[in-house]
Amino acid sequence: MYKIIVNNGEQEYTSEGDESVLAALARNDVVLPSACGGRGRCGMCRIRVFSGGSAVTELEEKKLTTEQLENKWRLGCQTMITDDISIELPGQLIGSAQYECTVEDIEDLTYDIKGVRFRMPEGKSIEFKAGQYMQITAPAYGKNKKSVYRAYSIASSPSEKDHLDFCIRKVPDGMVTTYVHEHLNVGDKATLTGPYGDFYLRESNREIIFIAGGSGLSPVQSIVLDMIDKKINNRKVNFFFGACTKEDLYYVEKFRALEKEHSWLHYIPALSNETDVGENCEEGLITDVVDRYYPEFTNHEAYLCGSPGMIGACLKVLTAKGLDESLIFYDKFS
Repeated sequence: MYKIIVNNGEQEYTSEGDESVLAALARNDVVLPSACGGRGRCGMCRIRVFSGGSAVTELEEKKLTTEQLENKWRLGCQTMITDDISIELPGQLIGSAQYECTVEDIEDLTYDIKGVRFRMPEGKSIEFKAGQYMQITAPAYGKNKKSVYRAYSIASSPSEKDHLDFCIRKVPDGMVTTYVHEHLNVGDKATLTGPYGDFYLRESNREIIFIAGGSGLSPVQSIVLDMIDKKINNRKVNFFFGACTKEDLYYVEKFRALEKEHSWLHYIPALSNETDVGENCEEGLITDVVDRYYPEFTNHEAYLCGSPGMIGACLKVLTAKGLDESLIFYDKFS
């Protein structure tokens, strides 16, 4: 049996070896953030390893910077337990927990996005920052012989502590999204772990630019609702939402109502694959729409949420017009 010594001896666990730190901690109900389910693609399960463990992998060398590696940062899913190991867990794990929730509502938002509400266990409430995410676990089903989990951004306001809302897009062959779309029913129990993530609104007086596509609307909605609840009305907000066709739009009426009630909020949907977009919608790729709206960026900060391709294209447009990359925050869905 090998020892897993956490945070200078604050916690100690055991492992028989032949497993990753991510898996070993999960067996002890310590779940590291991992959007990809431990396949090394998301780079979220970062820990510091002070002694022990397997050698750094090629995948880690791609996901972590030279500085991070020099400071002993590793990926929990790639660090195998080969002997006693001493590690430090990131501070964001403080306050995260595992909850057995009940599915309260499922709504078809588009042909491939469902809105799902999970009710917290009786007597339990949850604290999180608007923009953070939870990991949802799908039990073994069909050809999947073991449970798997993936990360999904919270769509509800932190003031609503007795439930969590999500907008979950079905990914082809996605094990968790297929479970949610095809097997999950109202009344079912589901395991959620978190909250995690550092995609949240920074305090400043700068104008806010939100850019999202698909289920990337979730964290933006959470942040906007949180701003309303906290009466943060001294910052102008432009929310650009990119979609291919009208069938890909959702919550349009909700955001139209919000911008009527709050003069600081402006909602701008854009359609890239339609020419007859209507008077309340922009035509073109979301990057082109943002480009048309701003001749330059002076006192702005941007929050992006969507596919890696969308994020990369938005970064080019924003930085080309003078927005410092340190003022651009993003969640990149993979």
